Amino acid sequence: MLLLLGGFLVLMLLGVPVAIAMAASSLLYILVSGVTPDVTLAQRMIAGVESFPLLAVPFFILAGNLMNIAGVTGRIYKFAVALVGWMRGGLGHVNIIGSVIFSGMSGTAIADAAGLGTIEIKAMKDHGYSTEFSVGVTAASATLGPIIPPSLPFVIYGMMANVSIGALFLGGVIPGIVMTLLMMATVTYFAHKNKWGSDTPFSWPQLGSAGLEIAIVLAFPMAIWLMVLAGLSVNMAVVIGLGTLLIIDWYFDFSAVMALMAPVILIGGMTLGWFTPTEAAVAAVIWSLFLGLIRYRTMTLKTVAKATFDTIETTASVLFIVTAASIFAWLLTVSQAAQMLSDWMLSITHNKWVFLALANVLILFVGCFIDTTAAITILVPILLPIVLKLGIDPIHFGLIMTLNLMIGLLHPPLGMVLFVLARVAKLSVERTTVAILPWLVPLMLALIAITYIPELTLWLPKYMGLSK
Repeated sequence: MLLLLGGFLVLMLLGVPVAIAMAASSLLYILVSGVTPDVTLAQRMIAGVESFPLLAVPFFILAGNLMNIAGVTGRIYKFAVALVGWMRGGLGHVNIIGSVIFSGMSGTAIADAAGLGTIEIKAMKDHGYSTEFSVGVTAASATLGPIIPPSLPFVIYGMMANVSIGALFLGGVIPGIVMTLLMMATVTYFAHKNKWGSDTPFSWPQLGSAGLEIAIVLAFPMAIWLMVLAGLSVNMAVVIGLGTLLIIDWYFDFSAVMALMAPVILIGGMTLGWFTPTEAAVAAVIWSLFLGLIRYRTMTLKTVAKATFDTIETTASVLFIVTAASIFAWLLTVSQAAQMLSDWMLSITHNKWVFLALANVLILFVGCFIDTTAAITILVPILLPIVLKLGIDPIHFGLIMTLNLMIGLLHPPLGMVLFVLARVAKLSVERTTVAILPWLVPLMLALIAITYIPELTLWLPKYMGLSK
């Protein structure tokens, strides 16, 4: 245990990339201990990525990249301005609502921060907001990406914990709403404290247009249901519904109706059993291509190629981490290190609520130093047996772990969202860190609520029949 974990920590402190640190410490442990032939390293690393659910990773990454180049982010921003820009601290609310919508398509915090963040920070600075406030609200809202479905961390967790990814997706809906409301309350507090006004004049036509777009999207599933009751097949009803929607959107040129439809199609398709979460990732890519190439005509073959190569690069780094973490996690189990850590935590408490408090502290700490994907792959084999022994629902725990790790993305030394926004806003990492600190309050309140009110997570999956 000392050799495996100690070697990993030493390499991390020396600045070695996390994937290489895990692979190197694993190889060192195998060579010194002789617990298994060295060829096992390659075998287990390959086995770590031989998983059908992992196919969702490159497709969700590609969908996020395509949305950014398709001009969808600009349309989402325009829609959010019409919906909440008239409120006090308007662009702060716009920032959050835009992230909620974009989260339903990309599934990653980094895509949200890099895509919408670029637009939002510039607009907020142009309207007189401080760079620090602009960066803080953008960072906080970016954490919504992996909580509101779809979600790449949920895919990794679902694969590791052997739980329904669809149930995890649905489990993130209400916690995402809670986080949204807490962040908007924080913007309202700053607006009153600093005596900020609105950023766009209140306009009934604009608000009505935004409300109409929401109504059209919400009416879509109802229209499908009515057509099915009338005797049409589900597939025919969907074709007619989408065709009608496309005509309406083309005629009135709405800002974001088709973008708002993305989460409806993805979640609705999984709930009705049309496709698995992995296939939903493919559907997200197809929808992104449809919007960029046909509906908005903002994509070119050159931009699609660039998005594809960016996806290959990101996917390679993510899967390298997964494959290195898989051998590391396997050795933690084989060496009894995971069992020792599990026994140690159970020696402290057998109360599940106390355990969840300790787990929050542990995961938050790990999330500040280790990449999200690696952290999930390492921590699940250690913590899941305790979770099951104490009667905690693994879907509930998946939300807790993911939110903790998203908060970790806002912290040095490895917070990727922190570094992305520092680059976008042209701020030092130190100033960016200070700007994010006030926004840890709503995030921590959300974490406490999600941890100690399980029904926030479990009610919707149970209602839809995806969880017991």
